Amino acid sequence: MSDVSDRSARTRTHTWYPAAPDWEAMKRLSGVEYLRRAFADERTRPPIASLLGMRAVAFEPGRAVFEAEPAEFHYNPIGTVHGGFAATLLDSAMACAVHAACKPGQAYTTVEIKVNYVRPITADTGTVTCEGRTISLGSRIATAEARITDPQGRLLAHATATCLLIPLERPG
Repeated sequence: MSDVSDRSARTRTHTWYPAAPDWEAMKRLSGVEYLRRAFADERTRPPIASLLGMRAVAFEPGRAVFEAEPAEFHYNPIGTVHGGFAATLLDSAMACAVHAACKPGQAYTTVEIKVNYVRPITADTGTVTCEGRTISLGSRIATAEARITDPQGRLLAHATATCLLIPLERPG
């Protein structure tokens, strides 16, 4: 945790590129192919990834893995990383795991998430890894789960999600 005796102001500069989902590519690429393309370049990476310092590690069918560095600017009033940091990582990993299981022409949106916080996260925690996996992929609903672990492999938080699958093109 940070030294509370050092009350000097800090500065953080953030640069991002506008969100630009490529709907035409999503219609023709598998979910894994689309995600690999979207996260391959800082100009196509979703802005939330740069805001949180979230890096894509792996996309495989039904699986997505991200890493991030908890920092002091993520802190809440009690001096730990805000739960929203973990919830955003978990939601991203679960939703991308669902996307990675999708066929061309399928999109999704998160309908519900349930998060369990197991251990506090601080700036001293080190790089956290968040792995999401699809549990079930139906014709309209998908479910997924995710876990955040520290560098020693200890569980920090885990979650489940329900996503709505959305066809991008309806048969004529």
